[in-house]
Amino acid sequence: MTSTITDRPRPELRELRAEVRRFLAGAVEAGVFTPRVNSWLTGWDESFSRLLAERGWVGMTIPAEFGGHDRGHLERFSVTEELLAAGAPVAAHWIADRQIAPSILKYGTEEQKRRYLPRIASGAYYFGLGMSEPDSGSDLASVRTRATEVDGGWELTGTKVWTSGAHRAHALVVLARTATDPDDRHAGLSQFVVELDNPRVQVKPITSMNGEHHFNEVVLDEAFVPDGGVLGNIGDGWKQVTSELAFERSGPERLLSTYPLLQELVAATGRGSVPADARVGRLVARTAALHRMSTDVAETLAQGDSASSEAAVVKLLGTRHEGDIADVADALAGGLPPDREPRLQEHVRASLLEMPGFTLRGGSNEVLRGIVARQIGVSR
Repeated sequence: MTSTITDRPRPELRELRAEVRRFLAGAVEAGVFTPRVNSWLTGWDESFSRLLAERGWVGMTIPAEFGGHDRGHLERFSVTEELLAAGAPVAAHWIADRQIAPSILKYGTEEQKRRYLPRIASGAYYFGLGMSEPDSGSDLASVRTRATEVDGGWELTGTKVWTSGAHRAHALVVLARTATDPDDRHAGLSQFVVELDNPRVQVKPITSMNGEHHFNEVVLDEAFVPDGGVLGNIGDGWKQVTSELAFERSGPERLLSTYPLLQELVAATGRGSVPADARVGRLVARTAALHRMSTDVAETLAQGDSASSEAAVVKLLGTRHEGDIADVADALAGGLPPDREPRLQEHVRASLLEMPGFTLRGGSNEVLRGIVARQIGVSR
């Protein structure tokens, strides 16, 4: 399939994409990895993350003084799109590179920048996100994890769920309540960097229905975090986390998790293994449109501007699109004999199992609709 992913007339980005595609094609041919759907969540391969870092494709936007590569957000965007489109295993470094590094650069202390950013850029230090909680889901304003100030730092007590990669990560950025304001649920929240070798932190596996283990429940039992572990300012957690979520919600993973499946479906149609169907063409066209929307948000963020509502739109439409790809592929290829188009069928099975989570992670569609509604003035 000819990729629907293109750039505006920017020779440097086209050349970068071509370089990444050559590398990925060679890696697949050499058996370095097997393409898979949802690879940014399910494809944990630390050696591959380090390999990308050696090529300068992790920590791209981190300044050189902190071990990064001083490259632009659109260059990073181009590289990550190609990695996702190829189904490359990028889960190990994904959260640290996508979300934590920009947050530390924006809100972190000098000590935090020098401690964490070079490690992230090396592709060998991994973060998780401690946001969602039992009975709270995507409603982050209802966070009940409590941070209590003690001598020299803070003690955190509470439970986080759906914490991707926490059983393998080195650290977790935790959203916790440091004060209570009955008139403003968004006030009194703060962020902390919790290193996961802390003896007062317990990580419990959550196993998916396909038997794989990506998610976790993380229990903090008076886990001590020194004052140097506070990320940003006490009480600014809501402002900080909503800024960070724009990076998460607008990223290409919100529309390309099932792109390897779409490519296989188009190829199988060309081979005559599955019937030609107008729905496939519409999916290809929609992928191109969503790519353009996601790129626009990336450009806005690169300029330092807010794009929270635009990011919510991309995530809302993108994750529904991913599910549509799985449904159409299942309708067209679900009845094939087991030995016909085996890779297509494997992608279909994996996509259907992962699909229930598409519209939940990064904020449920119900929450995102509320963000968009408030932005256009139809809800308070």
